Amino acid sequence: MNLSGAASLTLLNPAEWNAETCADVNARLLSASAEHVADWAVATFGHDLAVAASMQDTILPHLFGTRLEGVDVLFLETGYHFQETLATRDAAAASFPITIVDVTPERTVAEQDAEHGKDLFARDPGLCCQLRKVDPLRRALEGYTAWVTGARRVDAITRSELPVVSWDAKHGLVKINPLALWDDAAVESYEDRNGLPRNPLVAQGYPSIGCWPCTRQVAPGEDRRAGRWSGQDKTECGIHVA
Repeated sequence: MNLSGAASLTLLNPAEWNAETCADVNARLLSASAEHVADWAVATFGHDLAVAASMQDTILPHLFGTRLEGVDVLFLETGYHFQETLATRDAAAASFPITIVDVTPERTVAEQDAEHGKDLFARDPGLCCQLRKVDPLRRALEGYTAWVTGARRVDAITRSELPVVSWDAKHGLVKINPLALWDDAAVESYEDRNGLPRNPLVAQGYPSIGCWPCTRQVAPGEDRRAGRWSGQDKTECGIHVA
C-alpha cells in the first residue's frame, strides 16, 4: 500500500482540512490496514487527535496507545453503563499508555430525572441520547483537529458505506474510522494476537453494547443491532448521524 500521497497531507494546517481533502485521503487509505491508518493518523495529527472508545472492546485504545503515548481516549460516561463496560474501561487504562477522559453530561441522572421526569430513556430515547451522549461529545471534541471511532460497516445498514476518513461537518473535524471494513472475525483475530482485555458482555450475547436500560441480549439469527433500543423506532444514538 503506497501511502505517499496521503502522507503529503500531513503538511496541511487544521484550517485546510475539508470534505475534498478528506475524500482524497479516504480514497488512498480505503484498502489500507487499520495499522497503516493509525500510523497515518498519528503522524498527521499527533495529540490533536482524540480517540472515542465505547469499551465494547479495547482495540482502539491499544491501536493508538501503542503509537501515541498518552493519547486522549474519550469515554462517554452516561451514568447508565453496564458495570462490565466500566470494568473494561478501567482495564484499558491499566493496560495501555493512554489518557482516559470521562466525558460526562451537564446533569447527573438524578438531575435529569428531576428536570425531565424519571427514565427519560424509556419515553424519549432520542432526547436522552442527545443529553447524555451527543451534546457531551460535541463539547469534548472542541480543540481537537481529528477524532477516531470504532464504527464499522457491518454494525448497521446505516453504516454500510462508512468511509475510513471523512469530513465531520457537524463537529468541524476530520473523522477517522480505521476499523470501517472489519468484520467480527477481524476483531477476534486482533484481540487474540494482542491479548487484549475484553468486555465479557460480548461473549454473553451482546454484539452491540450501549447503556444498560436500552440494550438487551441478541438471540441467534437476530440482527446484531436488534438489542439496541429494542421495540423502538431508533437505530442510532446520534453520534454517527450527520
